[in-house]
Amino acid sequence: MNALVGERLSIITSKAQTTRQRIMGIVNGKDFQIVYSDTPGILRPNYKLQESMLKYVHSAFTDADIILYITDVVEKPDKNADYLAKVRKMKVPVILLINKIDLVEEKKVQNLVNQWKDLLPKADILPASALKKTNLSLLFDKILDLLPEGPEYYPKDSLTDKSERFIVSEIIREKIFMNYQKEIPYSVEVGVESFKEEPEIVRIRANIFVMRTSQKGIIIGHKGTALKKVGIEARKDIEVFLDKKVFLELHVKVNEDWRDKFSKLKYLGYDNL
Repeated sequence: MNALVGERLSIITSKAQTTRQRIMGIVNGKDFQIVYSDTPGILRPNYKLQESMLKYVHSAFTDADIILYITDVVEKPDKNADYLAKVRKMKVPVILLINKIDLVEEKKVQNLVNQWKDLLPKADILPASALKKTNLSLLFDKILDLLPEGPEYYPKDSLTDKSERFIVSEIIREKIFMNYQKEIPYSVEVGVESFKEEPEIVRIRANIFVMRTSQKGIIIGHKGTALKKVGIEARKDIEVFLDKKVFLELHVKVNEDWRDKFSKLKYLGYDNL
C-alpha cells in the first residue's frame, strides 16, 4: 500500500503479524479516488489482540469493491486454504499479487503463477515488486479499470483515515520490531500521550507498553542504550513524515496482559472487539 499511495502509512518489517489495525490509504486524481484498505495478515488467533486483528480482515471482505490478495515468492500458495475458499466465492473482482519477484529467478515466478491459477482460476494474477516498483503502474491501471463509479468518500486532500498520532505510534512500533527479537515485539504496544505542535518543532511524548517487568528492562537496555537507539531511528522517520523537526520522548511502562484484556485494548485503540 505504501508504494501505491506514495507515502509511508503502513509499517514494514520482515516479521509476521506486523500490521495490527486496518489502515486506509487514499489516492486522489482528477476524476478518481482510490481508497486502499490495508489489513493485518491472516492468522489463527491465540489472544484477544489477534481476534481484533482477524476482525479487520473479515471487514475487508464485506465492503471491498476489489480484493487485492497479496502473497509473495516465499509464502506457500496453500497456506490459508480456508480464506482462499472465501476468495473463490467472492463476487467482486480479485487481483492476486505475487510480491517480491526481485528475490527469485523468473522460472520460479512462472511456477507460482501456474500454482495460483489452479487455486484462484478467476483471479487476475500479477507478479510484482513493491521495492523495485515492478508492475505497480500496471496494477494501478487494473485497479482503476475495475473500480465502480461512485461518490468520493474522503476530501481531495486526504491521505489516510488515521491521525498523525497513530502514524507516529506505528513508526515507533516498527523500530521495536526491527531492534528486538523473539516475543518482545509482539508483547509491545505504543501510545502517544502528547503531541504538541510549535512553530519550529513538534514535541511528542509516547509510552511503550510491555507485559512484564523483565521486558521493560530489555526494551530500555544497558544504561538506556537500546531505548535511545529506537528513539533516534523513530525520530528521524517521524521528521520525514511530518516534514518538521521533532523532539521525541519515550517512556516504558508495564501493562500486564494488555493483549488479552478488552478494556486495555479499547484504551489502546482496538475498538472492534
